[in-house]
Amino acid sequence: MLTSLVSTSPARAGNASGILAILLWSATVGLFRSIGEALGPVGGPALIFTVSGILVVVFAGIPDLRTMDRRYLLFSGLLFVAYEISLALSIGYAHNRGQAMEVGMINYLWPSLTMLFAVLLRQQSASILLLAPGITLAFLGIVWVMKGNDAFSLARLAGNLADNPLAYGLAFLAAFLWAAYSVVARRYGKGKSAVGPFLLATAGLLWVRYFQSEQPPMHFSMATAVEVMVLGTFTATAYSAWNFGIQRGSIGLLAALSYFTPVLSSCLASVWLGVTPPWTFWVGVAMVTAGSLMSWGATRLPGRR
Repeated sequence: MLTSLVSTSPARAGNASGILAILLWSATVGLFRSIGEALGPVGGPALIFTVSGILVVVFAGIPDLRTMDRRYLLFSGLLFVAYEISLALSIGYAHNRGQAMEVGMINYLWPSLTMLFAVLLRQQSASILLLAPGITLAFLGIVWVMKGNDAFSLARLAGNLADNPLAYGLAFLAAFLWAAYSVVARRYGKGKSAVGPFLLATAGLLWVRYFQSEQPPMHFSMATAVEVMVLGTFTATAYSAWNFGIQRGSIGLLAALSYFTPVLSSCLASVWLGVTPPWTFWVGVAMVTAGSLMSWGATRLPGRR
């Protein structure tokens, strides 16, 4: 029994860490937008990732990069940095707060893509009979949340994309990048983490962009400073916890539970940004929840392919 407990404890700890990351990420969209409005779409994220990277290094120490798989450092590092920049800029370049919530929802396609990539790369066994409709239902739930009171149509979606192709394009790109990061880090990470250096590299590139291009001035206030510290702490904790979770826990379970992130994120963002979601939002919540349970159930039935 002791042997069994020891063998399962790392997996349970990994799952708990991944769940913590999901909860903390739920505050990302609203705070990112609020900070971006005060400090700019580039300057705000640059400061956030600087704070979060420093916090990881201070509390977790500087990792010995020489002991890490070079494929993890190269591929995971590139995917991580590209994702963070894509997500931050997609929210920052949204034309208004409502659009910021929409691009945030597009980013949350990454859980379904993570599940798909993990199955294709044989990192996770799953029942296709449950996985396919589960992912589809969760995806449609996100679409339903996005549409608000208006009837969803391809024409409306095309109109949104034409209105701000940069923000929407970056959001779609972010979804694919984070799904790819999750499976690559699991394969090559080998229980080690370079999240601190990854965050600082992200901040460095954003600061280069800030100083080499024309950006709006930063308007600091006590409220903005508190928001930066809170989001920096959340970011540092969440990414460290997720890196541990995807390497030690069940990637299928964490990807399925991640479907709840857009629900929590929308609730928190609507309160923080003062955007009231319509009743149709709760229809999307039910669809996302059902799809999550179906996707998680698919990973519990590995024999039915």
